Amino acid sequence: MGGRGVRIGELAKASGVSTRALRYYEQRGLLKPRRQENGYREYDESAVTRVLNIRALLDAGLNAESIKMMNACLDEDPDHAPVCLEAIAVYEQRLRVVREQVTALTEIQRKLEDRLRQLRTGIPH
Repeated sequence: MGGRGVRIGELAKASGVSTRALRYYEQRGLLKPRRQENGYREYDESAVTRVLNIRALLDAGLNAESIKMMNACLDEDPDHAPVCLEAIAVYEQRLRVVREQVTALTEIQRKLEDRLRQLRTGIPH
């Protein structure tokens, strides 16, 4: 991938992401290819870093809309990038949601365990 743009298949191979996922990122406004005269998508070589960052953020539980708010941070190598204030805000919000879900699931777990205990005590041995 030297000095020119890369096509969708090359980007998929370089980033380990399917072409379908790349098209999805494009539909969500996370990835913006140029179009060649023949209609083929062409990406900058920096798109590999962007795709890897998008993938990592999706794996961390963020959705496309949240990731879009961090657009300025997506082209940076996460190990060498300056602090991205947008990322901090998005992660804090996502962490609040996850904590609320954990609390709700813990309550459901407690209720299930209590009910199961009640059911088991009524079973003759």
